[in-house]
Amino acid sequence: MDSIAIRQRLDALITSRGEDYASLSRRLGRNASYIQQFIKRGVPRRLSESDRRILAQHFGIAEHLLGGPTDRGHTLLPRPGLARAAEDYVLIPQYQVRASAGPGALPDGERPSAAIAFQAGFIRDIAPGAPDQLAILSVDGDSMFPTLANGDQILIDTADRTPSRDGIYVLRVDDALMVKRLSLNPATRRLTIRSDNEAYPSWPDCDPTAVHIIGRVVWVGRKLG
Repeated sequence: MDSIAIRQRLDALITSRGEDYASLSRRLGRNASYIQQFIKRGVPRRLSESDRRILAQHFGIAEHLLGGPTDRGHTLLPRPGLARAAEDYVLIPQYQVRASAGPGALPDGERPSAAIAFQAGFIRDIAPGAPDQLAILSVDGDSMFPTLANGDQILIDTADRTPSRDGIYVLRVDDALMVKRLSLNPATRRLTIRSDNEAYPSWPDCDPTAVHIIGRVVWVGRKLG
């Protein structure tokens, strides 16, 4: 299994449980920076068998999901079939950053506040690139209503930063994030930035090189009621 995928999976598990690198390192009997170095720098290149076993038991997952062999004839999951189920899902990081108003961005090194599980097949359908380029943000404000409402959760593909097709994108403007609809004029190659809510302004004929695109919105989740 790819070492990067293992490190990303472990990081998402730690985040989803509200744990931290140092306490998990101490659980392994290691120095406080051990897990952080493994996840961020790939040092060591792989987990030792004993560390892998402890972590798998702690998180309730199959050992092979952290790089162990798949032919040991047993699983650490409590019921048959859960190992397969775990592999069928990907964890997408959720950040406490709101798009449309207020300061924020996706700074390097920023740790997610949570992780949300999606079926891997569903993610492949809506964002065929690498899952580690996806992130979840919250919508702030009603400038994109009725398409997007205040408090909606949006899944963005940060690898899709070139508006070669019309769509909804998250933009960075100075120190704020905005979510807007972009359309490209095929003749002039200029952008129009639109708000779906007619009460808010739109900006036609924008220079694409002056627009800082964070990523394309590929999915939205909304609370009903």
